[in-house]
Amino acid sequence: MTNKQPVHCHVVENAARQLLTERGVSIESIAKIVYDLQVKYTDSLDMKDCIDSVNAVLEKREIQHALLVGIELDKLAEQKKLSEPLQSIVEMDEGLFGVDETIAIGSVFGYGSIAVTTFGFLDKEKVGIIKELDSKEGSHVHTFLDDLVASVAANASSRLAHRIRDREEKLRQDEIDRKDEEERIG
Repeated sequence: MTNKQPVHCHVVENAARQLLTERGVSIESIAKIVYDLQVKYTDSLDMKDCIDSVNAVLEKREIQHALLVGIELDKLAEQKKLSEPLQSIVEMDEGLFGVDETIAIGSVFGYGSIAVTTFGFLDKEKVGIIKELDSKEGSHVHTFLDDLVASVAANASSRLAHRIRDREEKLRQDEIDRKDEEERIG
């Protein structure tokens, strides 16, 4: 048996980010959803805060792994490389198929109850880029990707809500940074 080395975290993160770009999902399009979710709760929100929060979420391995798996399954379905009946189920985004939501919701637990409830809202309402991905127009399959983008947006929104509260409570920047580092584990 060969002694395999783990894939370096930067390689995994870059691959996840590249796949999002290849599939037409920009950081800004996710950040726009975060902005729309959070702007009603604070007067001081700007788009940079939202972009920073999305980028912080994308640094988490669990999120990266979920993106890699889900997008790969979507791509295999486009290429008709899945076995039946899974091929048909994924290709048509069968309404009773919940594995896509299961993977996505599994990646929101690290950001608490706000992320979980926000994911449910986004999964139901399908806003912004999530709606575009879910439209089923064209030859692309986004059965997993629309839910994964919703999970990234939900996580970034929850993370940002906590950072805003930290600022309102006038926590020192080193305290906020420490909390951020703890959240990125996993």
